[in-house]
Amino acid sequence: MPGVLMMIVISIYSIVDGIFVSNLVGTTAFAALNLIWPPIAVVGAFGTMVGTGGSALVSKTMGEGREEEARRIFSMVVGFIFLLSVILAVPLYVSMGHIAILLGAEGDMVEQCVIYGRICAIGLPFFMMQMGLQPFYMVAEKPQLGTILSVLCGFVNMGLDALFIAGFGWGLAGAAAASMVACFVGSAVPVCYFASKGNSSRLRFRTVAFVWKHIADSASNGLSEFVGSISFNVLAMCYNLQLMNSYGEDGVAAYSVMLYIGYIFFAFFAGYNMTVTPLVGYNYGADDKKELHSLLMHSLKLMFCLGALMFLLAEAIAVPASRVFVGYDESLLSLTVHAMRIYMPSILLSGITLFSSAWFTGLGNGPVSALISFCRMFVFELGCVFLLPLLFGVEGIWFAVDVAEVLSVLLCAVLLLRFRPRYGY
Repeated sequence: MPGVLMMIVISIYSIVDGIFVSNLVGTTAFAALNLIWPPIAVVGAFGTMVGTGGSALVSKTMGEGREEEARRIFSMVVGFIFLLSVILAVPLYVSMGHIAILLGAEGDMVEQCVIYGRICAIGLPFFMMQMGLQPFYMVAEKPQLGTILSVLCGFVNMGLDALFIAGFGWGLAGAAAASMVACFVGSAVPVCYFASKGNSSRLRFRTVAFVWKHIADSASNGLSEFVGSISFNVLAMCYNLQLMNSYGEDGVAAYSVMLYIGYIFFAFFAGYNMTVTPLVGYNYGADDKKELHSLLMHSLKLMFCLGALMFLLAEAIAVPASRVFVGYDESLLSLTVHAMRIYMPSILLSGITLFSSAWFTGLGNGPVSALISFCRMFVFELGCVFLLPLLFGVEGIWFAVDVAEVLSVLLCAVLLLRFRPRYGY
C-alpha cells in the first residue's frame, strides 16, 4: 500500500501542473506542455530502466545471502544514473526547439514548448534520480519512505505552482520550475538518507566502483520498463500528431486531460508492480516456487478486480473530472468527455498486462518483459492509432487503446504459460 500511495501522490501532483496551466495560462500553453513532455520523459526513462532493473538485481543478490555485494551494486546503480543524467541533459536542452517543431508545434506553441522543455532539461538529473531511486524503497524495506517523500514533493510542487503561476504570473515557466524543484527534493532526501549514519535500512552507500557487467545486467533487466516508457511517450507523440491534424490544439488538449485522469488509475498498477517486482526477484533467488505461484495467482486476480472497479469509477467521473481541466470551453469539454468514455474501458485489462511485464522483470527475464511492453504500445496500440482512423474515420483514434489491450492480454497469457515450466510458478 505505501508503494501504491506513493505513485498516486506522484500522479496527483503531476496533474496539478495541468490544472493550473489550463485554467490560468490557456489552452495553447496546456497543449504545449503535453506536446513537449513526452520526449523529456523518453530521456528520463533511462533512470527508470536502470533503477528498476538494478532493484531486481539487488533483491536477487540479497535473496542469495550476499548483502554486502548487494549494497555495492546499489551504490553503483545510483552513481551511474546520476552520471548518465548529466550527459543526456545537454543535448536535450540544445535541441528543444527542433523537437517542438518536429512534433507539430507552430507559432506561439513552439516558444512555449522551448520554455518548458529547457527548464526540465536543466532539472533532468533530479528527475532521473528521483525515478531511479523509487524501486529501491521496497528493497530497503522502507516503503513508507517513498510515500512520505511523495507527499512532501507533492506539497512542494502544488505550493510552488500556486506561487509561481498564480502569484508571480510566470506561466508555463513557473510550472516547469515547480516540477523540477519537487524533483530535487525527491532525489536529494533519499540520497542523504542512504548516505547517513542514521540509516536503519538494509541498503546503504558504499564506495562507487563501476562494474559494467552489473550495469549491463541492470539495464537489460529494466529494459521492459524502459521500452514501456519509451513506447508510451512515443505513442503520445503519435497521438498528438494525429490529433493536431484532425482537431488542432483542442484534440491535443482533450487527449491530455484523458491521460491526466488515467494517471490516477494507472498509479494503482504502477505502485503495486514497483513493490511486487523485488518480491518476485527475492523469492526467485531463494528458489521459493510455492511463494512465486501464490504471488502470481493473487496478483492476477487483484489486477482484474482493480481494473473493473476503476473502469466503473472512471465512467462515473468523466464529466466532473473533465470540467476541472477545460470547463471554460464547452466544445472542448464535450470532446474530452466523449473521448474519455471510449478510452477508459481499456483499464479493465491494462492491469494484467502491466503486471505480466513486471513479473518477468522480477524473474530477471528482461527481454520477455520488454516484448510485452513493446508489443502493447508499439505494435498493437501504435498500429491501431494509424490503422483504425483509415478504416473508421477520425473516431478510430479513441478506440486504439481498447483494441490494443485485448491483444496484449492474449499475448501475456501465451507467455505466462510458455515460461511456466522454466520458472516453476
